[in-house]
Formats: sequence, structure tokens, C-alpha cells
Amino acid sequence: MKNNLTDLNDHLFEQLERLNDEDLEGDRLAVEIERGRAITGVAAQIIANGTLVLKAQQFVMDSNGRAKVALPKFLDGENEKEI
Repeated sequence: MKNNLTDLNDHLFEQLERLNDEDLEGDRLAVEIERGRAITGVAAQIIANGTLVLKAQQFVMDSNGRAKVALPKFLDGENEKEI
């Protein structure tokens, strides 16, 4: 599965559109609200992971090579594209 922050943003806006449906009532509304909570919970964790990667990269850049730390593969940004 190859997802990115653009995909996450799309999912969040799709959920917002579903919640904004004025015809949604009762049990269907309750289910959509619960789904929205689940989606935002997962989204928050994805964003927190991205923040951690950015902080690790900033640490490495700020150390100017003085930090003799090998970052775990997840934190080294190895699989990320340069922008």
C-alpha cells in the first residue's frame, strides 16, 4: 500500500463531505460520526509519525555530522522523495 499525505488529506475531506450530508440522520449519522472519529484518530497518528521523521531529519541536519547516531530505517527518510 502506497499512501501519502495527499491521500490522507483526500480521505479527511471525503469524511467531512459525508458528515456534511444534511440527509444523514439517526443510526446512519451515528455510524458516520464514529467512522469520522476513527479516521481522525488514525490521521493524527500518521501526522505524528511524519512529525517524528521531520524532527529526526532536523536533528541530523543541525548536528552537522557531530551526532554519531544511526537513525532507524523508518526515521532516515530513505524511501522518501526529495522535494
